[in-house]
Amino acid sequence: MPPRWHNWARTESSDPALVLAPRSTEQVALAVQRAAETGHTVKAIGASHSFTGIAATDGVQLSMDRMRGLVSADPARGRVTLRGGTRLWELPAILGPLGLALPNMGDIDRQSITGATQTGTHGTGLGFGGIATGIVGVELVTGTGRTIRIDEAHHAELLPAAALGLGALGIVTEVTLQCVPRFLLQADEAPDQLDLVLAEFEDRSRAADHFEFFWFPHTDTVRTKTNTRLPLDHERAPLGKLSRFVDEELANNLAFGACVNLGAFAPRTTPAINRFVETLSSRRRYIDESHRVFVTHRRVHFREMEYAVPLAEVADTMRELRAMIERRRYRVSFPIEVRAAGGDELLLSTAHGRDSGYIAVHRYHRDRDLGYFRDAEAILAAHGGRPHWGKMHTLDADALRERYPEFERFAAVRAELDPARVFTNPYLDRVLGE
Repeated sequence: MPPRWHNWARTESSDPALVLAPRSTEQVALAVQRAAETGHTVKAIGASHSFTGIAATDGVQLSMDRMRGLVSADPARGRVTLRGGTRLWELPAILGPLGLALPNMGDIDRQSITGATQTGTHGTGLGFGGIATGIVGVELVTGTGRTIRIDEAHHAELLPAAALGLGALGIVTEVTLQCVPRFLLQADEAPDQLDLVLAEFEDRSRAADHFEFFWFPHTDTVRTKTNTRLPLDHERAPLGKLSRFVDEELANNLAFGACVNLGAFAPRTTPAINRFVETLSSRRRYIDESHRVFVTHRRVHFREMEYAVPLAEVADTMRELRAMIERRRYRVSFPIEVRAAGGDELLLSTAHGRDSGYIAVHRYHRDRDLGYFRDAEAILAAHGGRPHWGKMHTLDADALRERYPEFERFAAVRAELDPARVFTNPYLDRVLGE
């Protein structure tokens, strides 16, 4: 029997009947054809970094680990085609020599490019959409085992669905991305007052290239991060190796890990710990290559729920979350992260048709969940929120249909590309319908 599959957060597991590691699109197509003939479902996995069961299967599991790297590049147009299993952390070494970079990134780069785009991974910045908005072409193996190319010259009408398809339309074996010239970021990190930042969140988000903040519950302050884009020839002022080690490994991983461990076993200490962490926040500025500023290395395991709400709803939503935490006396050791992204036209994008604020709530993986996620989700959903497809939530197809104007259009594409539901699983049955 193949080993049991677990996702990174250990929130989901499954027992695939067969695990394959294809090396080519042809092998993927053959696997899908055989699975369809024998009545099995198929799911592809990359880094298994989604918090949901979107990649779980008791059928055939396709590991994309052997399908990584650059397929082709068009530096003049700023485009690259990557194999579907390529990890985000591999991209700087691929794109850098071509003089290219991703326009935007989130703060984690462990995901595969396909997993990140199919679930709607995003960064922050109202001038930018999620990573999937940069997709200009995909190679896709459909539910019948047919391989099709979707781009501006081939089946262009399918691209708004396939670029962010939840893995429900087929196995994405190649992705073509529109990139930008390499650039630097100036990061300005500083403490600030929560009430002030909430009052100014929309204005700050519109004024900056990239703005976000982190709030530790039980405190009155936040840590803001404002990134400004600079040309590659601008003078750099990177974090030194010692500074980066102290900040990322000692503070963000070892010390923070110790704090949340203590909070898990002694929840009453959490507010005091958070207030102590708050006193350590200081100002700093550094300038470095974009990916080194966007990304942080997180080794402390956690669970996460994130909703996209209309940008104007962020402040009130956060105020309600703060009041709920105190009223219900939850002890929350992980910060709430707040970001923004520009609206787009991808059918199932959480930012479809509107500029959006993203509010992410977390729990340490050893914390006993006493309803914090349930109560937070009720507030987030009540403000018109759409849940991140790769993070924990409880909404079903009936609820999601009301939140996505193009839900039925996506369902029609799914019926066309996977009529026998070869790529379904319990998660997709819940969020898309059977």
